[in-house]
Amino acid sequence: MSDLAHSTRSTLFRHGMLILFAIIVLFPFVWIVLSAFKTQIDLLMGRVFFTPHLTGFENVIFDKTSDFARNFGNSMIIGVCSTLLVLFTATLAAFSLYRLSWPSWVLHSLLGWSVIFHMVPPITLAGAWFTMFRTLGLDNTYLGIILAHATLHLPMALWMMGVFVRDVPRELVDAAYIDGAKVPQTLWYVVLPIVRPGLAATGILTFIFSWNEFPVALVLSQRQTATVPLGIGRYAQENTIAFTEMAAASTLSILPAFVLLLIAQRFIVSGLTSGAVK
Repeated sequence: MSDLAHSTRSTLFRHGMLILFAIIVLFPFVWIVLSAFKTQIDLLMGRVFFTPHLTGFENVIFDKTSDFARNFGNSMIIGVCSTLLVLFTATLAAFSLYRLSWPSWVLHSLLGWSVIFHMVPPITLAGAWFTMFRTLGLDNTYLGIILAHATLHLPMALWMMGVFVRDVPRELVDAAYIDGAKVPQTLWYVVLPIVRPGLAATGILTFIFSWNEFPVALVLSQRQTATVPLGIGRYAQENTIAFTEMAAASTLSILPAFVLLLIAQRFIVSGLTSGAVK
């Protein structure tokens, strides 16, 4: 009985700690969502009980002076395109590094440099990118921001895809070569079906990081190409802050990443099982 009681207390303690940590993590999110349904007066007075209103969402979406719909579309275009570019480049690079005949010093040097580059604050690169893109005519363009986002997130994607490609059994790759498959065929028909979970996980993180990126977009974009973080920031002006609209815009900005995680979660599980069968 003592062992059973000890096990029960231990289980209750773990569950209690998990619930506590979940509350700590979710509290800011719940606070923002609730604030989006308040009026400016209710929010400033800190009322816990209030009548829900959709004024903040209506001002964000339908107000003629609001650019949030355009910002949302810009973030979708930039996030999707930069994610696809990063996945394509990182997968090819990972396959080349781990499955082609490169000296070990090339592998370690490239991975080490990618870590160093990933540690550099993005704002330190934004000024140089602005000057370069302005010279090339790419300032305030989707292409310039997409290239900048892809450059920022490629090191992380290279490391993640490298782990998945490295775990692909070499025997499968060698068997494909023996059967006469070329490198593109081996990559498409043998490697990619196995690393689909890695592609999903890397794509999710890359898209979320691109969606949330602020300092580079602040330097490289203007009103026509401004993204969601910039759109949210514009509700904080010098003389007034539209807290309700800011909370509503923040709530709407969560939806793409939230939906993507819900959809890709099942895809990752199916990819793991299919990879194990193959």
